[in-house]
Amino acid sequence: MRRVSAVGLVGVCLALGGCGQSSAPRQQASGVTEPIRIELDLSDPSRSFGVLTRGKERTVFKVGFGRHGVTCAGSRFEEGYTPLGSFRVNAILSDGRFVMEPALIAQSGKSEAELRTTLFRNMNAIDFSGDGETGEYGIGYVSLAPVNSVKQPFAFNTYDGRFRWYSFAIHGSNNDQRIGQQVTGGCVNVAEPALRTLLAAVQLGDEVVISAKGPCTP
Repeated sequence: MRRVSAVGLVGVCLALGGCGQSSAPRQQASGVTEPIRIELDLSDPSRSFGVLTRGKERTVFKVGFGRHGVTCAGSRFEEGYTPLGSFRVNAILSDGRFVMEPALIAQSGKSEAELRTTLFRNMNAIDFSGDGETGEYGIGYVSLAPVNSVKQPFAFNTYDGRFRWYSFAIHGSNNDQRIGQQVTGGCVNVAEPALRTLLAAVQLGDEVVISAKGPCTP
């Protein structure tokens, strides 16, 4: 698994004229042309970043990750840990976009029309942290399935009276100050500008590679 080094990040940032939540270039290819790469920095979470490549254009964005750290590639999924390894996009959920693999729709026991109308809104209406605030997925949710690895143990269920789907994902937040911190339940979170770019670009089957600077937990 290739990793995007800190030196490489500096070069990308200089090319873009700035880092953090980079604004979209005036002209970009619409689709993802290389695996989306996410590198987590365990010693300094604020330096964790992702790279989205579309043709000759690269968008670098800040990310946050699991509050307990990371698990080694191919080992396990556990609450509070972000798994390392290769993943593929198997669903894209937002108020304006619903794309999900047919096998998952069948697994849900719901119709595609019902999922399109209610699923993301239900999920985003749950107060997971118990702080009285909802919208914890921000504006969207890009679900990731592991490639040639252990299956994630998450599924469709009802939580707090709402039918929802719980999977490993890249998603937004209701507080962008949490981005770049080690605070999530295991998912990768990104700020709204970067998530808008991802939601517009990614397709089912796109590859996401997550690596880390620092030791993983077996």
